[in-house]
Amino acid sequence: MANNKQQKKRNIQNEKRRALHASFNSGLKSAVKLVETHCQNNDLEKAQEALKLANKKLDKSVVKGINHKNYVGRQKSRLALLVNSLQG
Repeated sequence: MANNKQQKKRNIQNEKRRALHASFNSGLKSAVKLVETHCQNNDLEKAQEALKLANKKLDKSVVKGINHKNYVGRQKSRLALLVNSLQG
């Protein structure tokens, strides 16, 4: 338990940040899953649209400092390979 005013304020800030990051991560995971679902259904056009959204959210997560750039690069590459495999 916090003993001084500064630490109490810090705890409140951390809780707000945790809630925002949890919400953002949930949306990010949903966007990635949507790309995978469209790829399983062999729906190229919807998969490409979902990929654009997922890439946007992944890039934003790096800027916000939620995810590491290497993780984001790996995910973007993986999803792009999935979508490109439908074109062949």
